[in-house]
Amino acid sequence: MRLKIGTVTLDNNVILAPMAGVTDLPFRLLCREQGCGMVVTEMVSAKAILYKNKNTRELLTVRPEERPAAVQLFGSDPEIMAEIAAQIEDGPYDVIDVNMGCPVPKIVNNGEGSALMRDPKRAEAVLSAMVRAVKKPVTVKFRKGFNDESVNAVEFAKMAESCGVAAVAVHGRTREQYYSGKADWDIIRRVKEAVKIPVIGNGDVFTPEDAGRLLEKTGCDGIMVARGAKGNPWIFHRINHYLETGEVLPGPSVQEIREMILRHSRMLADYKGERVAMREMRSHMAWYTSGLAHSASIRREINSVETMEGLTDLLDRRF
Repeated sequence: MRLKIGTVTLDNNVILAPMAGVTDLPFRLLCREQGCGMVVTEMVSAKAILYKNKNTRELLTVRPEERPAAVQLFGSDPEIMAEIAAQIEDGPYDVIDVNMGCPVPKIVNNGEGSALMRDPKRAEAVLSAMVRAVKKPVTVKFRKGFNDESVNAVEFAKMAESCGVAAVAVHGRTREQYYSGKADWDIIRRVKEAVKIPVIGNGDVFTPEDAGRLLEKTGCDGIMVARGAKGNPWIFHRINHYLETGEVLPGPSVQEIREMILRHSRMLADYKGERVAMREMRSHMAWYTSGLAHSASIRREINSVETMEGLTDLLDRRF
């Protein structure tokens, strides 16, 4: 099913969630090749862009072949958020997304991310200012609520809609839950029933069948895959195939996993340099090899690999 967000039509309704330290350019390209309908950058601080922080340049880089793509900003100052949205609007982004769901303490203690769910007036000021500042669709991602005592996703979604936001993504966990426990899909259903704009459901989509159940239980318009995509870019192709045909394709073979690891490593090395790439591949390797025989010893070995040659050698021996 094709999903429309404002003026932007996606190839399908399965979206890669923004994940800090994961959804960089090489990984987004791999997911897009596997049929992901839209990718989202890692979250970028609006203040960091304002103060010309050099690390933001890499975070803001998007290539034509990964589009449609959303850039995700975070911040809590309406003027700065609007100014930065306008400043980057001409960039290679189809959608400008706002993070109001990040649970990390240093973000929350700064009044940003999911802290904005406790301050709907400020959230409203941020979203209104951004929608006024740009012509491209503005979307927002948030959670069920800050904690179990303040479950306000439905009211929050209505507020976002009234600001002119083009779509909302709802993670069915509170900030206090982080990523533990089960995602509450019922809150996604309630949000869907409360607003007319597209609602993208997020939380606990690890298999094609999960994606089908999420759509069925919530009536949501789009599916956002987060941790289910780590070490598993194939999930997008498998979900799309399942939603179209009802058939569950088998997961990747050991050989396909090996090829993907090699390709991912090379892309990372081209993009960030070999040393950084090998360090970052340690996490990715743990995800790619999860569940495989000897995965624990592979994870141990990867920690001492410093070069592409070393990685290739490790894969030749282990796969």
